[in-house]
Amino acid sequence: MTILKSLASAFLMYSRIPMPQVEWKEENRRYALCFFPLIGAVIGGFFLLWNYVSDLLNCGAILKGVVSVIIPIIVTGGIHLDGFCDVIDAKSSFGDREKKLSIMSDPHIGSFAVIYLAVYLLLQTAVYSEIKDIKTVVVIALGFILSRSLSGIGAVCLKSAKSEGTLQSFVKPAHRKITLSALIIIAVITAFFMAYSSLMSGVFVTVGALCSFLFYRFSAYKNFGGITGDTAGWFLQISELLVAVTALVGEKITEVIAL
Repeated sequence: MTILKSLASAFLMYSRIPMPQVEWKEENRRYALCFFPLIGAVIGGFFLLWNYVSDLLNCGAILKGVVSVIIPIIVTGGIHLDGFCDVIDAKSSFGDREKKLSIMSDPHIGSFAVIYLAVYLLLQTAVYSEIKDIKTVVVIALGFILSRSLSGIGAVCLKSAKSEGTLQSFVKPAHRKITLSALIIIAVITAFFMAYSSLMSGVFVTVGALCSFLFYRFSAYKNFGGITGDTAGWFLQISELLVAVTALVGEKITEVIAL
């Protein structure tokens, strides 16, 4: 029963997928982070389905790209994009650590966040619009799982900037050994299937995702003294953009080699 309640807690917090309501207590969140990648699997499934349908209907590249970008936002309710915007505003202030943390707690959005968000969504749309090979689509779909696996690993392993907050409400009650083991196993299996689907794109994406994780640690520690729920959302968005870019690069290189 605890497992099922942890599953429901993860989906209730990090998605807009209907789930039975569970009591908000630590026992019901003990294994919640283990199920975080499952939300990525749902997004990846819809991503694959849309790409299949759009090809079947012969949709244009722009429509295909725009809807591909919207799918994760619909599933998650934009919770990770909110964190992305908060971090951008905080880092753009060039204030001290305390000021940056204070800015991230402010529910309002600043001009820098709006600008960077627009650039982010345009770039992501452009990249998705360029994807042609179904194998690359599969790699990107799996990337939604990999990014959440790495995010969960970071939540458990990296130092926290605050003792309280949404992220800590999932980290503190977590069974760390089981959670970390589950997330690492999921990440490794996901990377394997990426390479199996498309060796070039799969390897590029895995290396890119790991590099983004290392940069996440460096940036979070330097700017905030550790990670928060907002920085976790920022990392997830950066990681998923990098997944798309590196997958596309892998596809293009494969095409050149095949000539």
